[in-house]
Amino acid sequence: MGALLLVFGSTAIAETTISASRVWPAAEYTRITLESATPIKYSLSILKNPDRVVVDLENIRFTPELENLPGKVGFNDPYIRALRIGRFKPDVLRLVLDLRIEVVPQAFELKPVANYGYRLVLDIYPAIPPDPLMALLGGGAMTMPQTGDADTKSETRSQDKSSGGGETSGRPKQEIRRLIIIAIDPGHGGEDPGAISQSGTQEKDITLAIAQKLKGKIDKEPNMRAALTRDGDYFISLPMRLTKARQLNADLFISVHADAFIKPHARGSSVFALSERGATSAAARWLAKKENDADLIGGVNLDGKDHYLKQTLLDLSQTATINDSLKLGREVLAEIGDINHLHKNEVEQAGFAVLKSPDIPSILVETAFISNPDEERKLRDTAYQDKMAEAMLAGIKRYFANNPPLARSKMVWME
Repeated sequence: MGALLLVFGSTAIAETTISASRVWPAAEYTRITLESATPIKYSLSILKNPDRVVVDLENIRFTPELENLPGKVGFNDPYIRALRIGRFKPDVLRLVLDLRIEVVPQAFELKPVANYGYRLVLDIYPAIPPDPLMALLGGGAMTMPQTGDADTKSETRSQDKSSGGGETSGRPKQEIRRLIIIAIDPGHGGEDPGAISQSGTQEKDITLAIAQKLKGKIDKEPNMRAALTRDGDYFISLPMRLTKARQLNADLFISVHADAFIKPHARGSSVFALSERGATSAAARWLAKKENDADLIGGVNLDGKDHYLKQTLLDLSQTATINDSLKLGREVLAEIGDINHLHKNEVEQAGFAVLKSPDIPSILVETAFISNPDEERKLRDTAYQDKMAEAMLAGIKRYFANNPPLARSKMVWME
């Protein structure tokens, strides 16, 4: 870590105290969060030779939370080599981030929400973002042909259904095994813990554990590969989860959750798909709103322009994807019903933002209620997690048995 430089002297009375500081490293980006009871005044700048990010904090008291912040930057952080804090002016505390590579920093403020006070969020993105598809293919002897527009996949789905289905390709059929790619989305993460049980179990930890087990099982299938939207404890916005699935050109999107209810007796597993016409029940509508609020808790830069999400919302008139999502959901629901009580015996629908991909069949699986003490014990049990992952895989395989994967313009061939 860099040396801590402090200049003592006559300073104005600090008006703001940092009550918490957190660092969330990930391959996608590193997030630093400072929390206080009052708004934090700041300015952001970039310095070159060497590359540094500088954040000046106005009228901030130098507390142990800030003093300990440099030690929270791990030696293996992909973007920050070291963090230093010093008194730049009597009323300005300066944070200097020594960088490993060229980055694109973003800083923004969040107002109090849930259990958080005011937050200053500093996101350090790489200048060249990692490609999730290349990461997926990194370990295998697979090749990519010339690629085209991913939106062709939804058109191909509609055309194939009208013409009776079946794969088409210029290569001889016997030489081709189409690799099926599945995006697995562990709900919540980082600043957003999701639901929390009475004993302190956090939904984000359960969802990641089950998702990792599901990925391991999918990767053992000869014609399937899985990729996680997050592979650690960090926050990914709902639009970015969709973006990563499209970058992968995924065949399916499975979002894993373990929700809570205001009453501890609520129990059972559920499967949800997107609805264009409103929720199928009041509970589904309540849950969708709760899950859609995750971005408010996790922290999204509302000044950013998300053209992809706007285009996604425009494309939702395509109902073929929702119909496929319902088929997938029914197969998964039938399988998980063998290992846990079902909260509802049919796939429910509501306006889940994370399911709004126009051309990827997508479902949200509520594995159990973390607010129910009996089900929480199940969720914490690795054997139950494994059974849940096995059931989801069985449902996925049954779906593809009845709905063979279609040809598409961007795909991976296995020789």
